[in-house]
Amino acid sequence: MIDYSKISDIFCLVDEFCKDFDNNTHSFLLGKASKRPPVMSKSEVISICLFFHLSGFRCFKHFYLFYIQRHMQSEFPKTVSYNRFVELSQSILMPMTIFLKTCCLGICSGISFVDSTPVRVCNNKRIKRNKVFKGIAEVGKSTMGWFYGFKLHIVINDKGEILNFAITQANVDDRDPLKNENFLKSVFGKLFADKGYISEKLANILFVNDIHLITSIRNNMKNSLMTMNDKITLRKRSVIETVNDELKNICQIEHSRHRSFTNFISNMIAALIAYSFFPKKPSIKYQNANSNQILAF
Repeated sequence: MIDYSKISDIFCLVDEFCKDFDNNTHSFLLGKASKRPPVMSKSEVISICLFFHLSGFRCFKHFYLFYIQRHMQSEFPKTVSYNRFVELSQSILMPMTIFLKTCCLGICSGISFVDSTPVRVCNNKRIKRNKVFKGIAEVGKSTMGWFYGFKLHIVINDKGEILNFAITQANVDDRDPLKNENFLKSVFGKLFADKGYISEKLANILFVNDIHLITSIRNNMKNSLMTMNDKITLRKRSVIETVNDELKNICQIEHSRHRSFTNFISNMIAALIAYSFFPKKPSIKYQNANSNQILAF
C-alpha cells in the first residue's frame, strides 16, 4: 500500500520530469497551443494515476470522486470533473511512458528472469459482445486455460525490479519478444525462464548477444548438464510469478472496465510505474562463496 509520507516525493519527481519533457518537446509539437490550457498540469494527472494503483482502491471513479476530490483538496486544489480527467489521462500517455522507460526501470545484475502473464479484458462468455477491443485483442491460451486479451511480457532482475516490458496480443508466442533486440538490450548474463521458452535456435541467438538462456526441460526430453548454482537459481524462478501476481492484484493491470484501448494502455503504464515505487519487492538472495580447497579427482 502507499506510504502517504512519500506522496510529495513522488509528485516532485514526476513534476521535474514533466518540466524537462515540456522544455525538450516544445519545439517539436505540431499545431498551435490551445487557447484554454488544461486546469490540471501533466504532473498532477500522472501523480493521481500513480496514487490510485498504490492506494488499494478497486475502482478509479470512486477513488477520484470520493478520495481525491474530498480528502486531498490541499494537494490537488484544481481538480476537474471525472469525465474531463479521463480525457486528460489519455493525453499524458506519451510522457508517462517515457517516464517509465527513463526513470523507473532497474539495472541488470547478470541474473534475470523472464515470463509472460495473460491480461484478460473480459469474461470468456462476453468475447463476442466485446466492442472496445474488437479487432485488437485476440484469443490465446495460457496454463490457466483460454482467455481473450493480451499478454504482458516482463524481464526482472534478482531484486524484483522490472528491466523491460512488452505488450502483445494473446495469441503471440512467448518467445517472440526475445527475438527483438530492444527487448533484451539492457540484459546480459544468465536469463532464467520456464519450459515455454525452450528453443535451441533462440538460445543460440541470445548466446551471441552474451545472454545464456536457462530453462527447465520437459518430461520427454533428454537430461542436460547444468551447474548446481544454475539449478538452484532456476528453482527461484517463481519470484517473477510473484511479481506478476502483485501487478494484477495490487496494481490492477487486469480488469474489465476499460472503455477504450488508450485507457487500457495508460492504465498498464501507470501500474508498472506504481510498482517501481513499492518499498519492498519480491527478490532472491544469493551469495557467491569462494573456496580455496583442493579438489581431488
